[in-house]
Amino acid sequence: MKFENMALLALNLKLFDGNGNTNVTTDLGLSDEMKTYYSDYLIDQAEAKLVHNQFGQKRPIPEGKGKEVEFRKYDPLPKLTTPLSEGVTPNGQKITMGTIKASVKQYGGYVELSDILLLTAIDNNLTQATKLLGSQAGRTLDTITRETLNGGQNILVGDGTVLDRSLITKDHKLTVDCIKRAARHLKVMNAEPIGDSFVAVIHPDCSYDLTNDKEWKYPHQYQDTTEIYNGEIGKIGGVRFVETTEAKIFHAKDLASDARELKVSEKATASATVKFTGGAVATDELKGRKVIINEELFYVTANTATSMTLSIVEDGAIAASVTCDADTVIYPGEAGAGGIDVYSTLVFGDNAYGVLSLSGGGLEHIVKQLGSAGTGDPLNQRATAGWKATAATVRLVEAYMIRIETASTFDFGEN
Repeated sequence: MKFENMALLALNLKLFDGNGNTNVTTDLGLSDEMKTYYSDYLIDQAEAKLVHNQFGQKRPIPEGKGKEVEFRKYDPLPKLTTPLSEGVTPNGQKITMGTIKASVKQYGGYVELSDILLLTAIDNNLTQATKLLGSQAGRTLDTITRETLNGGQNILVGDGTVLDRSLITKDHKLTVDCIKRAARHLKVMNAEPIGDSFVAVIHPDCSYDLTNDKEWKYPHQYQDTTEIYNGEIGKIGGVRFVETTEAKIFHAKDLASDARELKVSEKATASATVKFTGGAVATDELKGRKVIINEELFYVTANTATSMTLSIVEDGAIAASVTCDADTVIYPGEAGAGGIDVYSTLVFGDNAYGVLSLSGGGLEHIVKQLGSAGTGDPLNQRATAGWKATAATVRLVEAYMIRIETASTFDFGEN
């Protein structure tokens, strides 16, 4: 009886043997089913990073209707505080309308995979390529929107006590008061909330400084978790926060190829030219850059390997008058005091901006099979996987958004 059971077991195991015709993922060619799966996978990978896009007005352009969208905005009518005269019809009023136009542009990228790679690699390279492409697509489209929003005109610098980004020190961290000031600005401008609150996009380094406040609430404390935003982490001061590492950071480039800062080599007295040492700098490499000397911001109009000419205005029309001692540190000036990083926290209301796309031209995953290039790939040696998308972002109502610029407990450039 014992041997009969063993024979039966051996017979059943044979049911799982292959017959030599089994299709496997390393076969030449990529099936339509695989393309569909990977297309969905790419979009899933990309959408997780589209934090900045999720709150804009969505305006797809119908196919065959060009690549430009025109947004119309009507100016409010003034108050009428003069009483009507009995029996007298008042003059009618004229409405005025402004337009904002924006055009979509196309973006995309791809990777090429050889037939030998697909046949011999231990890892599924198409899966890995799709994951990388999805991340690239998401970060690209998110950055396009982020940069547009960070070009807004309303800025709260630090805690409101400083007037320029270059004056932000490590003490000017994001606080509840900063958030309440931003929310107050939106309320004064009659911005409508998105749902029940304004929304902020915040970097994790800044949320670290904010979430310890006793007023902070996590999503489960105020919202059904099935209706929270992508990336939402909490709420304070009437503002809901969406966290992302893709939030804007103003990071000043190093002043030299081998040094972040430079040093004044000779004392300068009311001079527009400052001599420096401490790093390798090519002629005019610093031209157009900003620098901070003795906590003052200057623009570099020209430089040699050992000296720089400065102005106090960006176009160089007004020469600087710099007084400084030897060994005074020269910091890069595009970020905060001492060259520290400055973080942007965007706070906005409803209808602050619009996100454009072409109908039929949204995010698309494209797989070209081995040999699909015809005579361009006569030996069926190359396959490609890529993505493309049409996109654009436009600020619609400047008053409905504000950018808070602060430092953080962490300096991103040091991580």
